[in-house]
Formats: sequence, C-alpha cells, structure tokens
Amino acid sequence: MTLVYLALGVIILVGAIGDILWTTLWIEGGAGPLTSRLMAWTWRTLRRIGAGNSRLLSLSGPLLFVLTLATWIVLLWAGWTLVFASAENVLVDTLNRGPVSWSDRLYFTGYTIFTLGIGDFAPRTGRWQLVTILATGSGMLFVTLSVTYTLSVLDAVTQKRALANSVSGFGAHGEEIVRTSWAGEEFRGLELPLNTFTTQLATLTENHKAYPILHYFHSAQRNRSPVVETAILDEALTLLRFGIPNRHRPNEIIVRNARTGVENYLETLYEGFVEPADSPPPPPDLRPLREAGIPTVSDEEFETALDELEARRRLLYGLIESDAREWPSRRTD
Repeated sequence: MTLVYLALGVIILVGAIGDILWTTLWIEGGAGPLTSRLMAWTWRTLRRIGAGNSRLLSLSGPLLFVLTLATWIVLLWAGWTLVFASAENVLVDTLNRGPVSWSDRLYFTGYTIFTLGIGDFAPRTGRWQLVTILATGSGMLFVTLSVTYTLSVLDAVTQKRALANSVSGFGAHGEEIVRTSWAGEEFRGLELPLNTFTTQLATLTENHKAYPILHYFHSAQRNRSPVVETAILDEALTLLRFGIPNRHRPNEIIVRNARTGVENYLETLYEGFVEPADSPPPPPDLRPLREAGIPTVSDEEFETALDELEARRRLLYGLIESDAREWPSRRTD
C-alpha cells in the first residue's frame, strides 16, 4: 500500500466533503473555506478584467456557480482515485484486458461516484467493497446537495431581483421617493410598500447568510441591482427620519423597522463581503423637497444627523463600491 496516496486522498476528500457540507447545509456559516476563497479570487479577477462592464460582471454569478461545482467534482474524483491507487490489485478487470492503469482507476472512480454502475471494473472483496460503497455514497450526497443548492440559489436570485424591481418603481433616488409620496399635507401610501420592502430585505438578508454566492450575482441593469436600490431606499428613509420635522413624518415604527432591515442587511454583508468606504457618500439634498412644498428641518440639523450616521453611510457606500457601481444620486440620474 502506498501510504502517501492514501493520506493525500483522504485529506482531499475530507476537505472537499467538508466544504460541500459547510456551503450547502450550514446556514449561519457562510461558504466553506475553499468555496469562499474561490469566489473572492474569481470576483477580483473579473473586476480587474471587466471594470465598468456590467454585462461581463453579470456573468460572475453563473461562472462562480459552475466553478464551484466543478471544483467539488474534481476534488471528489481526485481524492477517491488516490485512495483506490493506494494499494496494488484493488480493482479487477472483469474483461481481462490486462493490468489496471491510472486511466482505469480514474474511469472506475468516475462511474462509481456518479453511480453509473457500468461494472467492467470491480473492487476486490473485503474492505475495498466497503470503500466503493463509501465512494458511491459521497457521489449521491454530492449530486443531491448540488441539485438542491442550485434550485435554492436560483430562487434566492429571483427574490433578490424582485426587491430591486419593487424599490425602483418608487423612484430613481431617495429624494424622488420622498417627494412622490407627499400628498400635500402628509405622507400617504408609504406604509404598505415599506412593510413589503422590510419583509423582502429580511428574506434577502437570510438568503445571503445561507447562500454567500448570492452576493456575486451582478445585475447588468442598474435599476435591477438590489445593492443600488437598497442604497436608494436607505437614503429615502434617512430623509424621512431625519430630514422631515417630527409632526410631518410617516409612521415612526414602520420607518424604524425598514431602517433596521437595511442595517441587518449591511451587517450581514460586512461580515464577509464589504468594507466601509474611505468617506461617506454625497449627502441627500433637502432642496427638492422644499421646492415640492414638503416641510424639512434646517440644513444644520440635517447635517448633524448625517454626521452621526457616517459609519452606516460609509458601509452603504462600500456596498455600492463592492458591486462595481456608482453612488445613486440626483446628479447622475
């Protein structure tokens, strides 16, 4: 028995199976060590190659998904091949075609882990039959988890785009959302949309925890980017909470819940994907609100509130930069 092959094969299998289980089953754990590094390296490479090219970056999610699955397949295949190569005469050629080669071991391992059951090679009786059963079991586990994981991620991507579409329908920037919701004397019609956005944000936050690859599904269209639309929503909430006098604000609980939803989303991404920007983004502008006849606080009071929100807004700006986007402001619309 070649112990080096056996040890190397076991190490590869433990790493691969551990990464698969970590990524697909551990909701709070994020991606496994191998998968997380693969995603980060691939995304940085695409950013360098396709800086400013949203269509190229929109391929990042599917590409990372394929690379992740391919990496798991290669590691499982290589690990089990090394295990079966660790001893002489492990396999029997049922067709008597001569000595078993490395390509034969690869072939046997491949159809074993993918449960094809061709059978022109068979393991020796005894422990190698048990090892073959373990290899088949790992292949069935991989196939089952991969299919389930794929469907779950695609569903999460759809929900992610749904949030972006919902917010984009209310305005292209925070000032517009606030201005269009003003009914002359008070804000009307905001409660239901804000409750909906809060629910969608909570779902998106949990999906990011369960499926870290979700962060790399980049939208080619700006108004379908959840990152951009979340920034727009938060700017509108900042204006409603700190730019409008207390007696004219919409329901305080609803606004606070929506702001908490954004905060939870930012904290989740901060743990694995996003770093705060070096400076806060451009501040929201109160002038369009005043021109629309909406009561506002003084510029000094609003600036003081924004100073207290600097850490939150820098993180929000960092989120925009991590998605290779520009900050959504009235000057760029």
